Amino acid sequence: MPLHLIREDITKMKTDAVVNAANNTLLGGGGVDGAIHAAAGPKLLKECRKLGGCETGRAKITKGYDMPCKYIIHTVGPVWQGGGNGEEGLLFSCYTESLKLAQENGCESVALPLISSGVYGYPKKQALEIATKAITAFLESSDMTVYLVIFDKRAIEVTSSVYGEIEQRINDFYVEQRELEDRRYHINAMYNAPSVLECFDKEPFDLPQASAPALKKKAKKSPKLPKVKKEKKTEDPIDYDILTGSAGKYEKAGSAPTPILMYETSCDADMAFELDESFSEMLLRKIDEKGITDAECYKKANVDRRLFSKIRSNAQYKPSKQTAIAFAIALELPEREIDEMLRKAGYALSGSVLFDVIIKACIEKGEYNIFKINEILFEYDQQILC
Repeated sequence: MPLHLIREDITKMKTDAVVNAANNTLLGGGGVDGAIHAAAGPKLLKECRKLGGCETGRAKITKGYDMPCKYIIHTVGPVWQGGGNGEEGLLFSCYTESLKLAQENGCESVALPLISSGVYGYPKKQALEIATKAITAFLESSDMTVYLVIFDKRAIEVTSSVYGEIEQRINDFYVEQRELEDRRYHINAMYNAPSVLECFDKEPFDLPQASAPALKKKAKKSPKLPKVKKEKKTEDPIDYDILTGSAGKYEKAGSAPTPILMYETSCDADMAFELDESFSEMLLRKIDEKGITDAECYKKANVDRRLFSKIRSNAQYKPSKQTAIAFAIALELPEREIDEMLRKAGYALSGSVLFDVIIKACIEKGEYNIFKINEILFEYDQQILC
């Protein structure tokens, strides 16, 4: 997937490059900057001293040293001053410049923090919108895998315009699940009786003494049936004249011929069975009907190009549920067609699964932006698309 939204410690990301939200000196500081310098070790500071600082909105690159990444890209975000001093353009540039620098150095994967949203005071809602906009714009011409790393879930403020209505649906879901659990509890309480096996486990099971002699009595032997005298087998005469054509053949076995019947099947060996349209076939058909390119579709679905190639080249490819939903949403299909596409992949949306409830609510409210949906899924600790 080109853009992942995950909650993790960025110093532990095993990507080709990690982006550091640095200050202008590049000599370390608090927050993400301090954590990265501590994790990378003293050699990082030694190299940073040679870089001569960095301007706001620009980026510079160093080795990763003791961190699991190959490179650390240092970028300086703007300090929030109310939004009227070019903060948005500078913050957008931080992401663009960092990703360009990663690409120039052959990186295939990059992890970025939510720049300027900490001590620099940039409103988290706007910071997330700019990050998503800048990263997706870059990925339109790149197949790089990008991770937007959120250390604390509270850093996310869901920005979807329909979030309030969707949140009500989710709250209703929790209420229904609670009521269902309560009903199950009361039913279990009503019929809560120890099983036979539980009785055996609690104390030894002894038969009453009166019944013991009865158990010792031997059962009467059943009378033997008289032996039936075996008769010699006689073979019925066989009319070999009826075994003609394709109905049968015979061959000799010893002194008498033994018939070998050769049955013909009633179905044609070359008969072709017509299968229903597969997920891959429906996907490609819908792309053509929408009049969009493959690239436009898989990028809007936030799906990797290599994965799309597998789907295109294999008519029977079975995607994950997240991938199937992502494509259906990217194509902005109506709910009926989304259900059809999911069935072709072997899935369905259920009212008893929170992930499915969120997806259904977004579709019903016309929210087809993958990244907005992912923000809501992330908020509720659900696996994101795709």
